[in-house]
Amino acid sequence: MPIDLKGTAKSPGVFSEIAFYLRREKKYWLVPMIAILLLFSALLVFSQAAPAVSPFIYTLF
Repeated sequence: MPIDLKGTAKSPGVFSEIAFYLRREKKYWLVPMIAILLLFSALLVFSQAAPAVSPFIYTLF
């Protein structure tokens, strides 16, 4: 666990925890599913942030 300048333990982030779990448990088959989930969530956020682009995103589905 990394230690910051004050000497207290700094907890790792969510993505580093997931990466550590995937490496430790050898669950490499989860990587494509996580990547697709992140892609769809980014697409959803992007479509809500820029309404002018939304009609073009709907044509993908």
